[in-house]
Amino acid sequence: MSTETEEAVDQDALAEELSAATEGQSDADSDGAAGADADDGFQQVDAKQLSASSNPGSGEVKLDVILDIPVTIAMEIGRTQISIRNLLQLNQGSIVELDRLAGEPMNVLVNGTLVAHGEVVVVNEKFGIRLTDVISPAERIKNLR
Repeated sequence: MSTETEEAVDQDALAEELSAATEGQSDADSDGAAGADADDGFQQVDAKQLSASSNPGSGEVKLDVILDIPVTIAMEIGRTQISIRNLLQLNQGSIVELDRLAGEPMNVLVNGTLVAHGEVVVVNEKFGIRLTDVISPAERIKNLR
């Protein structure tokens, strides 16, 4: 299977997943929408609008409606669990051991969802991250469930 075909299948899977997720919401919205203010600043988007394209059957997904939504990107170098007693004893110079080994890739999270792994780099005296592995859309969907 070619990369373009795999991307089209992944996009189709995302569109189907979004459609399935919004079906239940549209039923609930129609029940409770009578008292809602129609001009609340939000635009209702049908899932079919996201998967519509100028060339039906091409597998293209039209995402223009969500491109300007801000998201939070976080780079995670590791985690640990400590008791509140030990947390309160931390001070300048304390060392907290994390669950990662030195040189192990960092997690790149978007709104708390793992999307990639990477390594720290320095660019123009600022820290950055070089992506070494991007999680496929199908894997991200599996991890949401």
